[in-house]
Amino acid sequence: MAMRHSAILRKSWACASAVALGLGIWSSPPAEARESGPQHIDVAAGSLPDVIAELAREMHVSIGAEGALPRIRTPKVRGTMGVAEALRRLLSGTGYVARQVGETAWRIERAPSAPARTERSEPRPVPPPQPILVTATKQPLALLSLPAAVSVARLTDVERSDPGSASATVSSQLDGLALTSLGPGRNRMFLRGIADSAFSGESQSTVAVVLDDARLTYSAPDPDIRLVDIERVEVLKGPQGSLYGTGALGGIYRLVSRSADLDDASLTVSGGGVIAAHGEPGYSGSVIANLPLRRDFAALRLVGYAAEEPGWIDTGTRKDSNSTKVSGARAMLGVVPASGWRLDLTGFAQWLQTRDSAYVYTSGSFSRPDQIAEPHDNDLTHVAVRLSGGMGDVELMLASAMTWHDVGDTLDATIGAEGLGLSDPRVLLDLRSYRVWDNDLRLRGRLGALNWLAGVAYVEARQTLLETLTGFSGGEVIADDDRRTSDDTAVYFDLSLPITDTLSLDGGARLFHSAIHETRILSSGRVTRERRKSGMTPSLALAWQPNASRLIYLRYGSAFRQGGSEISESGAIEPLKGDELASLEAGWRERLPGGGRMEINAWYTRWEDVQSDVLGSDGLIETTNAGNARIIGVEGSLDMVLGPGWRMETGANFTGALLMRSALGYEVHDRHLPVVPEYTLRASLRHDFALGPADVWAQVRLRYIGPSRMSFDPALDRQMGKLLESGIEVHAVLDDWQFSLQARNLFAGKGNTFAYGNPFRYRTMPQFTPQRPLTVGLSVSRSF
Repeated sequence: MAMRHSAILRKSWACASAVALGLGIWSSPPAEARESGPQHIDVAAGSLPDVIAELAREMHVSIGAEGALPRIRTPKVRGTMGVAEALRRLLSGTGYVARQVGETAWRIERAPSAPARTERSEPRPVPPPQPILVTATKQPLALLSLPAAVSVARLTDVERSDPGSASATVSSQLDGLALTSLGPGRNRMFLRGIADSAFSGESQSTVAVVLDDARLTYSAPDPDIRLVDIERVEVLKGPQGSLYGTGALGGIYRLVSRSADLDDASLTVSGGGVIAAHGEPGYSGSVIANLPLRRDFAALRLVGYAAEEPGWIDTGTRKDSNSTKVSGARAMLGVVPASGWRLDLTGFAQWLQTRDSAYVYTSGSFSRPDQIAEPHDNDLTHVAVRLSGGMGDVELMLASAMTWHDVGDTLDATIGAEGLGLSDPRVLLDLRSYRVWDNDLRLRGRLGALNWLAGVAYVEARQTLLETLTGFSGGEVIADDDRRTSDDTAVYFDLSLPITDTLSLDGGARLFHSAIHETRILSSGRVTRERRKSGMTPSLALAWQPNASRLIYLRYGSAFRQGGSEISESGAIEPLKGDELASLEAGWRERLPGGGRMEINAWYTRWEDVQSDVLGSDGLIETTNAGNARIIGVEGSLDMVLGPGWRMETGANFTGALLMRSALGYEVHDRHLPVVPEYTLRASLRHDFALGPADVWAQVRLRYIGPSRMSFDPALDRQMGKLLESGIEVHAVLDDWQFSLQARNLFAGKGNTFAYGNPFRYRTMPQFTPQRPLTVGLSVSRSF
């Protein structure tokens, strides 16, 4: 009977809606129980009447107007908010305002002294930024009230559909994030100057790459996950041991994917081409589909992409030899099994292959003499399950994920590998397999004025290294065979307590037990070792928020990394001390009038028993304790609206990272830590305007990367950096179509982005990695 009554109500509403739309009234269907307060809203960009109708449907309210509204194009509105905030954003710059006239009724009126906008010749003001919620802290916190250094990369719609968008896209927008430049899938990632080595050995990464709520990497290089259908990238800077445990020395790089939408079906298809001034053409394409299986109960979201990125290095007669192919697929199933609960299942895979390396032997050149090709493979498969919901006043989240990650490199060994046991060495095949099983159960709630978070976590990581040297005559030698299993079991908590109306205290800690089991085959036979470590990594922050637009804080953070191993001069395997790192930082974050934001941070870090990957005389990479380091740094960013349609962003970073006590056994001439540039400067200027019926924005970007170096070893140290990155892009939106034109390296710079390519030749030959030449790309996407 109740179902029949509901059906009659819906039919009656449908008839009334047909009349109401003609009168400028938008109404929601009646519901037995209306939701109140802020809700999640996802309203696509479109003409004002259509968008208002969609908002009324989503929020179950009635919205009226005096006569018909002009078909002004409005920006997309997405996030958790109330009706008033949603209407404010939609109507910004239109000459209209919304007034509440009932509990669930709103009226759109002409703003006082504001003429109605019927033509689109005026520039559309830059939409004010949405309030940013950061979830990498394992609980949703507003950026303006978070007492920690965090940056959020706000991706454009084009970047979310372009398979060319990757880690380098994020690093160009944020301060303090550095990447090596070996090539896609080969790079190491560093934050806040916490860089152990430019060489890719077996030590655990100092930055954890996280997809949603699951760790993807442990010791592997950056997998260079493409940002297709990624909502945003959150970067937590500084040690995060209290939340993430072992290895989070530098911070967290977290990708937040778009979840399956239970209500609306959608399809976005994108395609494009790219050409380099000294290279072959490339292509890219992506498809994103959202399919509600049963409204308000289950939905499936499917993502697929592929690209061929042009090469620009000539190796002998092989032209543009370093081209890259990448493809990926992601499937997400969202289910609401009961009110207040959600289950998300994710399957993701990415395959990346590069035909050859990108280094040369002459500065400023794009070619090198003929040599054996050095291809690279980086393939990753990931499955995850996440359950979240509420039990009274307590929210629960349970996540479990498994990642299979295989990395393979082929290196020309004809020069420099003679000491490995073959008289005619040809190539070294370096195969690495990584398996990460990540589990996290956490609860959060409120007890009086106290906000609390508590969790239990378990991570198991397995890694296998097999390096095989082959000769021209077919001979074969195992250069290294190492297998490691690491696990980390922990309980953690975070408490936030307001002391006064403007002052609050936040404290947390992680109590952990970490173990590493290693089996290595040496010339003397098989050697096994095991190490265990228990301890605590605390954090503490004091925050002062005198008003809703300003935050000043002081934070202490710490982290630990389990010790690896090295082979001594006698050929025995020796355990290494684990890294311990503590950092003290001060920050000032402020929202500026008009929707801008300003942030300044300064920090001091002590890093004891630095584990560093070093290049041996035989061309193989080992790990050693380099000593103790200290890092001081200052960074600042400014995002401000200059006027109607104009926005400027600037940022700067200075990092003084020095090795204060050396345990390397030789004299260190330059004590600066490797890879990280001493300073970076960036700026961008964006203009939003209307061009006929289309919404257009254009942006120019500049970024200067200061000097950096390769190694503590004077015999291996090389300079790099001191280069300018530049780009310009123009985007146009016309109804459901989007067009994008982009150009990179406008001034055809050939600066040395990295000074290392082949480890066997590195001691005897100079090596340079030139900037990618001028590259122009065009893409088109259509949403249905």
